[in-house]
Amino acid sequence: MFERCNVAAEFFTASVLASRCATVRIGRPDANSSQYKNPVLGPHLPGPHVRHQNRGRRSGGGAQTAAVPRGRPPSPPPFVHAAAADASPSFPRPRRLPRSSSEPAMAASRPLPLRLAVPLALALLLALALVADFLRASSPSSSSRRVSALSSSARTAKGKRAKGVERVARHLNATYADLPAPRWDWEEMPAAPVPRLDGAAVQIGDLLYVFAGYGSLDHVHSHVDVYNFTSNTWTERFDMPKEMAHSHLGMVSDGRYVYAVSGQYGPQCRASINRNFVLDTQTKKWSELPPLPLPRYAPATQLWRERLHVMGGGKEDRHEPGLEHWSLAVKDGKALENEWRAEVPIPRGGPHRACVVANDKLFVIGGQEGDFMAKPGSPIFKCVRRHEVVYGDVYMLDGGSKWKQVSPMPKPDSHIEFAWVVVNNSIVVVGGTTEKHPITKKMILVGEVFRFDLETMVRYVQIIFLVDVIL
Repeated sequence: MFERCNVAAEFFTASVLASRCATVRIGRPDANSSQYKNPVLGPHLPGPHVRHQNRGRRSGGGAQTAAVPRGRPPSPPPFVHAAAADASPSFPRPRRLPRSSSEPAMAASRPLPLRLAVPLALALLLALALVADFLRASSPSSSSRRVSALSSSARTAKGKRAKGVERVARHLNATYADLPAPRWDWEEMPAAPVPRLDGAAVQIGDLLYVFAGYGSLDHVHSHVDVYNFTSNTWTERFDMPKEMAHSHLGMVSDGRYVYAVSGQYGPQCRASINRNFVLDTQTKKWSELPPLPLPRYAPATQLWRERLHVMGGGKEDRHEPGLEHWSLAVKDGKALENEWRAEVPIPRGGPHRACVVANDKLFVIGGQEGDFMAKPGSPIFKCVRRHEVVYGDVYMLDGGSKWKQVSPMPKPDSHIEFAWVVVNNSIVVVGGTTEKHPITKKMILVGEVFRFDLETMVRYVQIIFLVDVIL
């Protein structure tokens, strides 16, 4: 690279010198004679004994030149020596072309120094590029592209999440979009005394008992709030046992006694426990049942044939689904056995399932495999998301030794353990959560009410009431 730069500099310098020397007539009796060779640039420049032939004479508009004293050679400019010294000896020096008679004399002009020529050339190229860009930007097609780009930027400013949702909104399948159904009018009830997430609830008569739950990820509730449907007000509050789980409980009632099974103890994503309690809703007294063989997280829980059944749920780490199924004989809020009995395992495990008894059959509906779990090494058991699979499978146990799979839900549905009711020989499931959004990766709320006909064993979409995305 450096050799190419030196050769270019030599060629540029030699050309400049040739241009300067073309303004004078130089007499050379013998250009090949050594006495007329310039010691630096060779025979192309006048030697020390050459005299100008047109001294003191004007001809053809040429400039008058000064005489050179005999015996004193003209000194070339300093940059000539530097260029000549750096020139490659193998590179041929260009011959000086004879000046045309019509060529104007340039003895008075000076060449542009190399240190200024390069920046000026670069500036010229930049100016040409700017002009070309201006012409291109002024064209109609470019204007339309620019307007389209500005519109796209404005949409992007609303957030990458909104852009992704807009891009796939027309391609969502039934898992992510509302299913066609008629709309009903809903009446808003009085707000709960405190916010709750993953609490538990049962209805006895005209009273609704709401237990525990997250107030936030760092705070959990350890009390019960009571809502009266007749007066349409929240009327009462009382405490839970200190040893009782604070969220993800399995829960069922026989009309007076509330059985609270296992669940997660503490905030964030702490481990589940295996302790179980009973509440007498008339006396507000608590008692304890024998512990489960293993801790369970949000297990499916139901009273069936005078036994308390607990199945599925998540294992102690909250993420791995459990398949075990246990039962305990109970009556009037008391255990009739000291240990839980193993029953036929459920075909598919996991938490957040509806567990329903209807027509002397035990149904387990929906749910998911996997859930948040504690970050390894976190002193506060900070929750981190793991892979989850939400499903709509429905299993039935009718007294035999094998579960039977029946018509699935119209879409995958989870978090429905306290969102169902049996009415008019049908199981009605309200809302829940379904698979995560394919773009935002956020959990989506189910916006339908599903009715399962116990005669035909077919599930229908009943009504759409809301749809939203958990932020």
